[in-house]
This record gives sequence, structure tokens and C-alpha cells, in this order.
Amino acid sequence: MTMIELAGLTTSAVPGFDADSAVSAYLATLDGAARERSDSYFEGGYWLILINAAVGLVVAFILLQSGFARTVRDKAEAWMPWRWLAIPLFVIAWSLATSVLTFPLTLYEGFIREHAYNLSTMTLPAWLGEWAMQLLVSTIMGAVFLTVFYVMIRAAKAAWWLWGAGIAIVFMAFALLIAPVYIEPLFNDYTPMEEGELRDDILAVAHANGIPADDVYVFDVSRQSNRITANVSGLFGTTRIALSDTLVEQADADEVLAVMGHEIGHYVLNHIWEMFIYFGVLLALGLAFADGLFKWANKRFGQRWGVKDIGDIAGLPLLSACLTIFFLVTTPVYNRIVYTNEAEADIFGLNAAREPDGFATVALRLSSYRKISPSGWEEFMFFDHPSGQSRVAMAMDWKAGQLEMGADDQSSDLRIDRAEQISAELEAANSD
Repeated sequence: MTMIELAGLTTSAVPGFDADSAVSAYLATLDGAARERSDSYFEGGYWLILINAAVGLVVAFILLQSGFARTVRDKAEAWMPWRWLAIPLFVIAWSLATSVLTFPLTLYEGFIREHAYNLSTMTLPAWLGEWAMQLLVSTIMGAVFLTVFYVMIRAAKAAWWLWGAGIAIVFMAFALLIAPVYIEPLFNDYTPMEEGELRDDILAVAHANGIPADDVYVFDVSRQSNRITANVSGLFGTTRIALSDTLVEQADADEVLAVMGHEIGHYVLNHIWEMFIYFGVLLALGLAFADGLFKWANKRFGQRWGVKDIGDIAGLPLLSACLTIFFLVTTPVYNRIVYTNEAEADIFGLNAAREPDGFATVALRLSSYRKISPSGWEEFMFFDHPSGQSRVAMAMDWKAGQLEMGADDQSSDLRIDRAEQISAELEAANSD
């Protein structure tokens, strides 16, 4: 048996089926303007990481240097009989001011750029309505979280950064618990999936892997985008299996099962709980970093800004700026954490759904907005999911292994006809 390497993954060759040739055949179907457009969109995201961080720092500086933070704090504390009640008032004002100052970039990223690449289906009024709803939800939840957070800072003193990370994790868990019931329905309608073989197959895979679900839901992503997506979301009694109407309409049954196998893998492999731990550690390090940088900056400029100490709510823009710097620098670390979980879910999904060709063609569909064949350093630095090339290689390696073991439910035939159809659809979308 010969072995080759592609994108860091090992593929195999077996009689009648060569994994390397299969990968090349699938990737060759996606070429021309569609691939160039996908690469351009994704590579533009590299710059947006830096631009978003820079804009965040500039906004924080404006709110501090202009006296906005100091003035709002003073007025809020004068109006409130207890100091802690001034915190949610300040957070509301800070959230609104930040959203207004960053609105041009938000509009470009969320609406103008998405339409330029034919990824959005929203009109401007509809997009503005969702932006306002997201602002309302995030402001309310932010006010509650940051009130508890700042009360804790003032009580914990030197160890505030450790307690802060713990409180953040608790709030993340709470948000995941209530999201399927109270938040997600604000933006999309969830309806039970039509009865049939595909629904039964999805539930069969879910039940075989211990997911307590009695139904599958379809949500109308098409009102916002033509992307395909799915999830197994919620915690405890709110767990829900859901897939987008775009996935149901655009993909074949084996592709849908491949996607759902991946999403079920996240649940079964306890990736939600793993991410709580990883993010908690990363956030604790970030808050410790922010503590030191905040003290240095406040010592130099705090008198001008009117910020007393780390427990002063007027210092929230400065604390936000410190965290922005930390998370910008650690972007590859965070990406690698998520990437590892996504790769694990890919492998689980292949074993659960047993649809390698469906998995491969879905990877081609996702290339409408993800660069399919990045360089090694690009995939390490900027990808939080395996690239399409890596995923096709993984699927073909899995298929080769099954054929080698004599699996009677795996054909050596490829779905090149479908891959070519996907490429044609992307080319058509590109020319619209």
C-alpha cells in the first residue's frame, strides 16, 4: 500500500480506489471565477480581523479621551441611590455609543460585503431590523453580566481576573441554555422537519449516539443568507437538533446526513463543555494580561480620563481595549482550539453517517465562502475549521480504509457529477 500526504492528512490507496486521485478529482471540479471569488472573500477576512481590532481600539480611545466615559459614570452614579445600579446604566450608554461609532464597519461587513459576494438574501430594512434586535439582546445581556462582573471586581480585588473568568463561563452556559428557547426564535422560525426517510435517518443517528431528541427542526436561514448550516444546540432540557432550510433545499440526502453526523459529534464528544474549559483558561489569561496593561495605561492617562481603578465602570472602554489586544495576538491559539474540535467532529460524523462522498461534496458547497485550498500557514493561522481540501482528503482516506476492510456499503465510485453541478451553481451565483 502506498501512502501520500495532503494538507497534513495521510491518505491511502487500495485496489480499485486511490484516495489521492479521488481528492484531486473532487478539487479539480472547483476552478475558475468561483474559486477566485471564494479565495478573495476569505482572504479579505484576514484583514478584517486586524481592522476590527484597530477600530475597537480607536473607539475605546474616543470614549475615554472625549470624557464620555467619565461623564456618563458621574451622571449615572448621581442618579442612582446605590453605586452598583450605575453599572447597567453605563453599560447601556457604552453599548449604544460603541455600536453607533462602529456602525459603518458593521454595515460594510454584515450587509455591503455579503451582497458583493452574493451571500446575503436580506434587504437593507430587514438587515437593519436584525441589527437593532441583536443590539437590544446583547445590550440587555451585557448589562446583566457586567453588573455582576464589576460588583465581583470590587469585592475580589487582586484575584478579580480569576473570578471574572469563572463568572463569564457561568453566563456563557446560561446563554446556551436559554438561546434555543428565547433568543434564536427572535431571528428565525423553527418548524418540525417534514416526516420522511431523511428525518428518520437523522433521528436514528442521533438516538444511536445517545442524543435525547424526539424531533428535528428546520429554521429559515434563507431569509438572511444562502449559506448552509446546522447545529445541535442547547443544554440539558433545551437540546435541539436543527438544520437550515438552505441545507434541506440545496443538498442531497447523503450530504445532509454527513453534516448532521458532524453536528451530532460535537454534542456526543462534549465539545461544549471542552470549550467552556478552554475558553475559561484563555479568558483568565486574557484578564490577567488586561489587569497589568490596564494598570500601566491608567497610571499614565487615568487622571486625564477620570478613571480611578480597575473597578471603576468608567474604565470599561480601557478594559475592553486591553482584551482586544490580547485576543488579537492569541487569534491563532483560539482558532487551533476550535479547529481541533471541528476535526474531531468531522471524524465522528464520517463514522456515524458513513457518507464520505456526501461529506466531500458538502466541503465543496462550503467553498462558496471558505478558501478551499489554503497554504499550510494560512490554515494554521486563520482557519477555525479544516479547509475544504483537508476535509475532502479526510473523507477519501476514511473511504479508502472502509474499502480496504471490505465494507459492503461503500462504493468506490465518486460523485463527480454532483461536484461538477456544485461548481456550476457557484459559477452561476458568481455571475449574478
